[in-house]
Amino acid sequence: MRKLILLVVLFALMLPISAQDGLTLTPLGSYATGLFDEGAAEIAAYDAATKTLFVVNGGASTIDLLDITDPTNITLKGQIDAAQYGDNATSVATYNGLIAVAFPASDKTEAGVVGFFNADGSFISKVTVGALPDMVTFNADGTKVVSANEGEPNDDYSSDPEGSVSIINLSNGAATLTDADVVTVGFGDFNTDGARAAELPAEVRVFGPNATVAQDLEPEYVAIVGDVAYVTIQEANALAVIDLAAGSVTKIVSFGFKDHSLEGNRIDTTDADGGFALQNVPVFGMYQPDGIAAFTAADGMTYLLTANEGDTRDYDGYSEEGEVSEITLDAAAFPDAAALQTEEIAGKLEIVTSTGDTDGDGDLDALYLPGARSFTVWTADGVLVWDSGEAIETITAERYPDYFNSSNDDTELDDRSDNKGPEPEGVTLGVIGDKTYAFIALERIGGAMVYDVTDPTAPAFVTYANNRNFDADPETAEALDLGPEGVLFIPAVNAPDGQTNLLVLANEISGTTTIFAVK
Repeated sequence: MRKLILLVVLFALMLPISAQDGLTLTPLGSYATGLFDEGAAEIAAYDAATKTLFVVNGGASTIDLLDITDPTNITLKGQIDAAQYGDNATSVATYNGLIAVAFPASDKTEAGVVGFFNADGSFISKVTVGALPDMVTFNADGTKVVSANEGEPNDDYSSDPEGSVSIINLSNGAATLTDADVVTVGFGDFNTDGARAAELPAEVRVFGPNATVAQDLEPEYVAIVGDVAYVTIQEANALAVIDLAAGSVTKIVSFGFKDHSLEGNRIDTTDADGGFALQNVPVFGMYQPDGIAAFTAADGMTYLLTANEGDTRDYDGYSEEGEVSEITLDAAAFPDAAALQTEEIAGKLEIVTSTGDTDGDGDLDALYLPGARSFTVWTADGVLVWDSGEAIETITAERYPDYFNSSNDDTELDDRSDNKGPEPEGVTLGVIGDKTYAFIALERIGGAMVYDVTDPTAPAFVTYANNRNFDADPETAEALDLGPEGVLFIPAVNAPDGQTNLLVLANEISGTTTIFAVK
């Protein structure tokens, strides 16, 4: 019944969303699991030959096989039972009919598994990878699968495994895979007593309780160009560059910080003003990207695009978050501390308490926020090329003034302004004609931003599409899409009709997977 109601509302609201250069995103159809706020649609991958979407359904502990032969009538045609291979599935990727799935162990601090399946969901093989594999992807020719293994500690911090990146060699096919085909790359050489300790930039955040560098670096997401993997290490605000051929870390770089006291970098810092009100404040945003994409531009250079969500450590008995009003600020660094700590300015703004005491005297000499409320273009070496600044908050406020910075599970105006705002979560790329577009999913308010990144030094906003019904109760089907986690572009040549470019959003809060026509 939930799916039927959802489709009725979806088609009633189905209007093309126009853009500045004529590009439109039109919702075609949606599949609803009927599960609210259970991670029932997280990451999606597509197999063109069978016209199947493979969607991570954390609520049911399955990979759902969705038939999108008709994108206006998406149906469930099968499932892979994740419980047979681990605690749940966290990621899925496809290549020419081969499906790779990441499965953490039931004890997430133990080694995980990457399983391989045919397009009908039948099992082929599995191999052991590092602890808590959270993202898998194929390289361009399908000869390798790379797994980002977060290695998170357990809730009481009694066990904290090392983060790592596993490289699976598929040269001889998936059927004959063994653990001998896996190289797992760790970061032990960057520990304080390691051979490469001096290479670790000082700005890379190592802050977990009694954690080594290798334990504290938790790989999040991977983009591959040629034989190089670019890996976001979210909480550490860092990028790891991995040589896939050598099976080694080339370098680790810090993404640095975004100065929100500068014009163009304003943010909405408070939910006390009842709406959209950007201001410059003396705080730094840690980019801390989740999703990353990479491409080679017309100038022959490789560029990285990141969705700067932000994340912090928060486990039983340990949290590194606090509000500005609760923190002792250095009087010399913050002569206007009393005003800054009022609710009207930034008193309730969530900052990290583990970074900013530069002289070790117990007060904070600088304030750092998780995330940057933006998406960013970087060189392959992690040098900033372009950042969207304050554009995401500005555009969402213009489009939805009554629901600005609302969250993904409620529609309260301004709710997220004091805590990471819209939270850019994922990013993917699509080529249409002679242009390259970036699609950036916004976890909180929902939907996706579209930018023309053909010239990566000067991206241009194209449109913002959000298939959400703000007038409905978020826990009902009428609310449509809430909390996009996964974003996937399907080029027209691979689409079911062979003619229409498609964008897929997997929405973890509403448990819906929605397909847009991109024209």
